[in-house]
Amino acid sequence: MKGQLVAETYVPGVTVNEVARRVGMKPNHLSSWRRLAREGKLVVPDLPGAKFVPAVLEPTPTSVEEDAKPLAAVEIIHGGTTIRLDASASPDRIAGIVRALERGS
Repeated sequence: MKGQLVAETYVPGVTVNEVARRVGMKPNHLSSWRRLAREGKLVVPDLPGAKFVPAVLEPTPTSVEEDAKPLAAVEIIHGGTTIRLDASASPDRIAGIVRALERGS
């Protein structure tokens, strides 16, 4: 029944308000069923004269940044020593390394 009512709203010249009034329901309730139909969560039968907008699915492009792994996010240079840390290093970890280097000087 829900699908049938939604399909009726896609017939040219028929409004959501008109269908809702005819069956004694609130238009916003019928509009929420239309949203479910657009999301593929409600089956809508074919009706003569109903005009549906075709769905087009396109693959999401993968950006270069998503595929690339950072070589180093942070470099700490102290004297002749260079420490390279991955991007996942926490601020606490970085601060701990800096403190340790300062103590060792």
